[in-house]
Amino acid sequence: MIINLILYSTSHCHLCEQAEALLLKLALEHGLNFQSVEIADNANLYELYEIKIPVLKRVDTDVEICWPFNEDDISLLLRETKI
Repeated sequence: MIINLILYSTSHCHLCEQAEALLLKLALEHGLNFQSVEIADNANLYELYEIKIPVLKRVDTDVEICWPFNEDDISLLLRETKI
């Protein structure tokens, strides 16, 4: 089963760049599937995530983790199941 993730971020955010670099590394190593979403393009997303970004969300469970996160945190997120 492919698990889809969304990385909520914005441009000119060095923490977002670090999160994306980590996800790109994991994508290459483990076939991780993620999409970056620019929160500045959507007023609702901007209001929700403005001070939390970067935020990583697992699409099928709606579980989110906020920065700072690392490989272990992402692994835990990937093991989460919907309750």
